[in-house]
Amino acid sequence: MPGSTKTMGAVTVAALVLVTGYTVALGSNGWLWFGWVVLGLITLGMIVSRTD
Repeated sequence: MPGSTKTMGAVTVAALVLVTGYTVALGSNGWLWFGWVVLGLITLGMIVSRTD
């Protein structure tokens, strides 16, 4: 995986941890989960479209 894709994957995982922590501490926020899903889809698109 290229460096930018690895970085994006790490940011996506970190965002998941933060959103989950926020949900546990303060309750669910649909916009945060929506944002995480969009970030995950962008990351998935980068992985799928990468060139070797």
